[in-house]
Amino acid sequence: MRFFSSYIWRFSTKKKEIFLTFDDGPTPKVTTFVLEELKKYEAKATFFCIGKNIQHHPSLFRKIITEGHTIGNHTQNHANGWQSNTANYIDNVLRCEETIQQFNQKPTKEKLFRPPYGKIKNKQAKQLIKKGYKIIMWSVLSADFDTTITKENCLKNVVQNTENGSILVFHDSDKAFKKLCFVLPKILKEFAEKGFTFKAIE
Repeated sequence: MRFFSSYIWRFSTKKKEIFLTFDDGPTPKVTTFVLEELKKYEAKATFFCIGKNIQHHPSLFRKIITEGHTIGNHTQNHANGWQSNTANYIDNVLRCEETIQQFNQKPTKEKLFRPPYGKIKNKQAKQLIKKGYKIIMWSVLSADFDTTITKENCLKNVVQNTENGSILVFHDSDKAFKKLCFVLPKILKEFAEKGFTFKAIE
């Protein structure tokens, strides 16, 4: 449990700021929609990208960066840590890092990593932390990918659980797009009206 606490789940702050994060992109149409919505509120976010998606959509990946957002590693092909041996998993992360470096002309200050599905073994995490990664989890799971809940419940879940320093997780994926279209504009509007700012993790 002590090691589990070395992951970052939220930020301790008295400021009215929250941290939006998006997993699984970049994805045409979806990531573009997200960037357009964020721009309306001068909101910054963190995108945990899958390496193979970066390779397929390099210009969209660069657009995320040029618009002032930060990039995190989400493995090369959405690897499940619980189902991977440690050597293969670390290799998958490092391949994604190589992809990020290949297409990112602006070096990142920090190496941010989020395990797909939130599933990672302690042994894997220890090795990544030794390699300088910060493992970023979340305090508010939007469940935009969950086909069993309504878009209204998805919105309600986020609104009720978000507070100063919360890390929110959304997905810029085709699977999540329908709920994301409904929820993200409303979240940005509501929390902006409450005086919150939206910050990228750095």
